Amino acid sequence: MSYSSRLLEESVDALSQLPGIGKKSALRISLFLIRHEKEAILQDFLHPIQEMISKIKFCNTCHNLSDEDECSICLSRKNKAETICVVESIRDVMAIEETGQYKGLYHVLGGVISPLDGIAPEDLNIDDLIQRVQHPDIKEVIMAVSPTIEGETTIYYISKKLKESDVLVSLLARGISFGGELEYADELTLGRSIATRTPYTLSQL
Repeated sequence: MSYSSRLLEESVDALSQLPGIGKKSALRISLFLIRHEKEAILQDFLHPIQEMISKIKFCNTCHNLSDEDECSICLSRKNKAETICVVESIRDVMAIEETGQYKGLYHVLGGVISPLDGIAPEDLNIDDLIQRVQHPDIKEVIMAVSPTIEGETTIYYISKKLKESDVLVSLLARGISFGGELEYADELTLGRSIATRTPYTLSQL
């Protein structure tokens, strides 16, 4: 596409780097911003983004996003929760929270074990999880990891690490298709998968 303005072209190129934003969408956004009052743009769009980039943190406990050292979920539930739901990503926490079916704690691994991609157990937040499970209040660890080959390997590895503990390790019911990702599952299916989770044994792999 030919642009009469270098500045417009650079704006379109920058915005199109965002996930789900193509060149046409980036152009529409850029033209909208041009027509919008400059003060409103700074206050309504740029300021919140700058605040997020400069101030957002990762929870010291579960590695979810947080405004403080500990996220609001950990702060509100840690004294009454008996379960830790283990997920790959922050998006998975959001997907599960949307179901309204789970009221326990979370632990974000930051990915799954994948030797082909150079991701080893020590690259993930696994050691923190093992330490958290030692708390006497924790009775169950729910492995809400996408059922891919890499996900199954990660579940097996963590389960072996927890073998000597007294906690129950459980899996989501297989409403989630093999190879599927949690963030793309519909709320009803994901909610039922949590509610009807099943115990996991090391012989399942």
